[in-house]
Amino acid sequence: MPRRFLKRFTPSRDAIHASRWLRPFKHLLTDPRLWSPQRRTVAPAFGAGLAISFIPLPVHLLLAALVAAVARINVPTIVATVFFSNPVTIVPIFYFAYRVGTLVTGFRPQPFEFSLSWDWLQHGLGPLWQPFLVGCLVCAVVFGLVGWFAVDQAWRTAVRRRLERRRARSAAQVAALRVTETDESPLG
Repeated sequence: MPRRFLKRFTPSRDAIHASRWLRPFKHLLTDPRLWSPQRRTVAPAFGAGLAISFIPLPVHLLLAALVAAVARINVPTIVATVFFSNPVTIVPIFYFAYRVGTLVTGFRPQPFEFSLSWDWLQHGLGPLWQPFLVGCLVCAVVFGLVGWFAVDQAWRTAVRRRLERRRARSAAQVAALRVTETDESPLG
């Protein structure tokens, strides 16, 4: 099930070669492992995407593509997972990271007012940056590992259930065949 679901949204190799935006990176992006929905490439891509989404810089997509190419993990999965942090979720995510950072570093949480200005970045972020960055790092590692293992286990469970259903159908077919064979035997 996961493989068929992911395959619907994965671009074909021809589409990658035809894209004018990806043409300069064609040699990096033609490895089949980057596009094939397999457990060994999707699960780490999901974890890496979650980890990257906690980076407080606007380099998520570029970093996701670079990590996918270097680590040979699924590009569509890592790119989709990076969008976990988007304009709607970024404030709660970073506030959560800040609170985790205050717990880890022992800093007391301080109220602050945010304004999108250079002055705020220089003076308003001053007492907050250490717990914020520590919290981002801790959350990236924890969420990345948990995401990786959760997808891996969900994938294994789905495959195991599909195999069990297949075996049950096969056993039922064999049992039905035996019943029909005994009904048609000359001794019966």
